Amino acid sequence: MRFYRKSIIAVGMLIGMAAVTAQPLVKPAVFDQLQTATAAQMTGFVGEKLDASYQNRILAQDVNRLVEPFRNRTETRCWQSEFWGKWFTSAVLAYRYRPEPALKAVLDKAVTELIATQTSDGYIGNYTEANRLEQWDIWGRKYCMLGLLAYYDLTKDKKSLEAARKVADHLMGELASKKALLVKQGNHRGMAATSVMEPICLLYARTGDKRYLDFAEEIVRQWESAEGPQLITKATVDVAKRFPKPKNWFGWEQGQKAYEMMSCYEGLLELYRLTGKREYRIAVEKTWENIRDTEINLAGSGSSVECWFGGKRLQTLSINHYQETCVTATWIKLSQQLLRLTGEAKYADAIEQTYYNALLGSMKADGSDWTKYTPLAGQRLEGGEQCGMGINCCVASGPRGLFTLPLTAVMSSKVGIQVNFFAEGVYHTQTPTGQSADVIQQTDYPVSGTITLKLAIPKAEKLTLRVRIPAWSTQSTVTINGRPVSDVTSGQYTEISRIWQAGDQVSLVLDMRGRVVHLGELPENIALVRGPIVLTRDTRLAGPNVDETISPVLDKEGYLNLKTAKLNQNGMWMQFETPFLLESHKEGDNKPVPILFCDYASAGNTLDDQSRFRVWLPQSVDPRK
Repeated sequence: MRFYRKSIIAVGMLIGMAAVTAQPLVKPAVFDQLQTATAAQMTGFVGEKLDASYQNRILAQDVNRLVEPFRNRTETRCWQSEFWGKWFTSAVLAYRYRPEPALKAVLDKAVTELIATQTSDGYIGNYTEANRLEQWDIWGRKYCMLGLLAYYDLTKDKKSLEAARKVADHLMGELASKKALLVKQGNHRGMAATSVMEPICLLYARTGDKRYLDFAEEIVRQWESAEGPQLITKATVDVAKRFPKPKNWFGWEQGQKAYEMMSCYEGLLELYRLTGKREYRIAVEKTWENIRDTEINLAGSGSSVECWFGGKRLQTLSINHYQETCVTATWIKLSQQLLRLTGEAKYADAIEQTYYNALLGSMKADGSDWTKYTPLAGQRLEGGEQCGMGINCCVASGPRGLFTLPLTAVMSSKVGIQVNFFAEGVYHTQTPTGQSADVIQQTDYPVSGTITLKLAIPKAEKLTLRVRIPAWSTQSTVTINGRPVSDVTSGQYTEISRIWQAGDQVSLVLDMRGRVVHLGELPENIALVRGPIVLTRDTRLAGPNVDETISPVLDKEGYLNLKTAKLNQNGMWMQFETPFLLESHKEGDNKPVPILFCDYASAGNTLDDQSRFRVWLPQSVDPRK
């Protein structure tokens, strides 16, 4: 009980320190089903990773180096201007999670220094005047606006809102004066440039200036033109097949660029909220489903050389520049947008898969660095520097996905409270009548599948608690104050509607049996999964060579007999042991031997050449099968 009291007090202190969020002026046509928690204090493994990134990546960033290109404005082709906005939006998410004065001072300075570079006509960017609108110029302006608007939402600082307006006004005026089509500017069929829709929509919501709404609708019109990426009309086409393979992979004609495409769809969701036009939402939902079904691999991400390529069915192969961290983080962000909008379990399932595997796997153990690419076999290595900035796009992107989790683990709705993710901690939210409520999670999930949820609420109130049952959990039990709950279905939320009072307790037990995933025919490959965690062979673990052909020994129901070996040892979060048969190429007895696996996030996560790992295990060809 002492832990609960201390945690509730700590959350209350965080709420008191946090700034009041600025409210939009424009009433949306469509309201989100879910609202983020007011505050959270996460402990356990995820809490440790958040703290590591907070200290060693967010606070450690040299802000002056990020601002310097805006002062010089000598660029003609590179993307230095994205780094300030990516880092800053990550830092705002981190501050909302843990509002410490030291970070607030850094945020204040970062905004002040950026605004000081704004020209008299409103431009904030790093390009020479002769090269404006080209390459990554508009993309960088987008990130500046996103950062400035995030600061305005956090602090109600009108200077940051006005600076963002000036950036938008300058861009709109420049396009008009040069009679330039937005979709013809920059790269990737205009997707990089037109992803500016997101801050433009946010500006309209915060100012009520209809010019911004008109500009957003003009972007849609240009999308659907012959020159555009046709993000709405091609929503039913596989994302890897929308356009012919380009001669210049990173040029304008590349229509499969994964990160930029998803960024455009994030903007389209913001426009849907403002207009209520169903075709916008349908386009995003259909594209999301296509990405999930054709691109997202077992670890929860995808892309090769930063583009969609039909990679889900090819994931057992050695793939060039696989699984860019920018793609991983943006897939989480897009899924978070859809979860907030709809409240549907499939989006939370996708986020969990990606977060525990691809995302945490791309973060260095101490939180200071992120890989650019994260394969399913081989080595996990540090990415190179870009644009002379000391970091690269993925180092800047990783924390943007990481810090989405704390305030979305538990969210509120018109009818009650929704638990999306399981992580030890205290989550402060509001009930439908406006009461403050704390949801206390006590769990070591996903080490085990046992979760206890306790509700701390001042006065009894009738509301609905919705708790996600992951799609992979085929045997799940839920109890309320010791009494079983019926209608517990995999891949859905279990709803408990009742009069709740302080001390009520919900207990979950999820199915953590080891599962075998099969892919391909000749050769067939298998992979092991436990809960949301992809299990992985690593050369740091004892046993046969990681490339040895091995076959699992399953129980009568087709599950693995996994034995917990070690936790938090040798730089690995989880280790499990299970029996396998080795391919001996001889007749006679072939007795099973125990082989160790670790979680994917830990596998190869030394960011050097000291460790090799493998997710997919090739199986012997057997003509008898």
